[in-house]
Amino acid sequence: MLRPHRKRAPRRLIAAATALCTAALAGTLFAGSASAHPSPATTPAGTAARNPSLSPTGVPTATHPVTAARTAAAGNKVVGYFTNWGIYGRNYQVKNIETSGSAARLTHINYAFGNVQGGKCAIGDSYADYDKAFTADQSVDGKADTWDDPNGLRGNFNQLRKLKKLHPDLKVLWSFGGWTWSGGFGEAAKNPAAFAQSCYDLVKDKRWADVFDGIDVDWEYPNACGLTCDTSGKDAFTGVLKALREKFGQSNLVTAAITADASDGGKMDATDYAGAAQYVDWYDPMTYDYFGAWDAKGPTAPHSPLTSYDGIPKAGFNSTDTIAKLKKLGVPSDKLLLGIGFYGRGWSGVTQDAPGGTATGAAPGTYEAGIDDYKVLKSRCPATGTVGGTAYAKCGDQWWSYDTPQTIGNKMAYKDAQGLGGTFFWELSGDTPDGELIKSIK
Repeated sequence: MLRPHRKRAPRRLIAAATALCTAALAGTLFAGSASAHPSPATTPAGTAARNPSLSPTGVPTATHPVTAARTAAAGNKVVGYFTNWGIYGRNYQVKNIETSGSAARLTHINYAFGNVQGGKCAIGDSYADYDKAFTADQSVDGKADTWDDPNGLRGNFNQLRKLKKLHPDLKVLWSFGGWTWSGGFGEAAKNPAAFAQSCYDLVKDKRWADVFDGIDVDWEYPNACGLTCDTSGKDAFTGVLKALREKFGQSNLVTAAITADASDGGKMDATDYAGAAQYVDWYDPMTYDYFGAWDAKGPTAPHSPLTSYDGIPKAGFNSTDTIAKLKKLGVPSDKLLLGIGFYGRGWSGVTQDAPGGTATGAAPGTYEAGIDDYKVLKSRCPATGTVGGTAYAKCGDQWWSYDTPQTIGNKMAYKDAQGLGGTFFWELSGDTPDGELIKSIK
């Protein structure tokens, strides 16, 4: 889904890149005390003990804890990603958050993505972010942007400002990094204080300071491999988040999207996520993209299973194991949100209806092979069965998996039973025009 001139940061695991990176880091990640840190769908959780900076109950004891008042609404958070590149080919505007009914159901929006360059936070797409002039019919309040606005603000930022006026309790975080732009975090980790200062200066720029209520870090992955490999060390992530919390203070939100790989010796073991948890309001474990057509020949498997099942291709690649491992490591339940994908992943050349079949490659997608939005798949390839708490579909020689309102409902019951802080999803444009999926999030 890379645009010719717009750099997108998709959250997917590319097996070839990961294999190369893993090989390159073998000496440092597996020979020493640090482990690798994969993506939403990759690595293990070894035998890590509870972090000493946490009390026996998992409550942070370090010097900059998030206050209890700011985590009081545990279980009720609904966080949706809005992508700045979505306003182009997808034609999904901030206005659609309102017209779909999603704005009334969201507690927070993660605006994706800002870049990380030269050890600093940087603008991702200046035209989409604050320069594009939206016409009246594209605008949240029906008023066109003008070129002589005294605030000099247009683009998505101005539209988000208008959306927040309609929904005063709605919070917006600016998310930095993502799959494509996470390579910059290694440099940032060398001087966390300077990085945090640059992020604060950008997020709280006087032109749009009222738009953003904090910052979200999407580092894929600290001390491990994603699109690129990081060797910053096991404590680098903690250092970055500590610096961000100190700079942004308690009046702003600081959150982070993190790996969901709960396999033994994987990405979750490469970083001290429990120790870093004291500096965040919550984590978004990316409990999707566990499996996909980067494994071109299969086996077919649902990309966002809630639970394991007989024949699952890899142990630890399901939401239940992800959450269980993070809690065992010492991350408080109410600082964990359950991730939902508003899209499906699929293969072609498949003859077997049930999961576990062989394939010849990725199924065709609207914007990228192997992936498509729920709003497309629900009618093009309706679900025919469920496995591991999510849905799958077989249409001709194509095999797809995705969540439906029914499977999301079951995931919400799991979220509540586990005492999690809420739900987040990737991303708003994948839903139907009337918000079918977000309506199932409770």
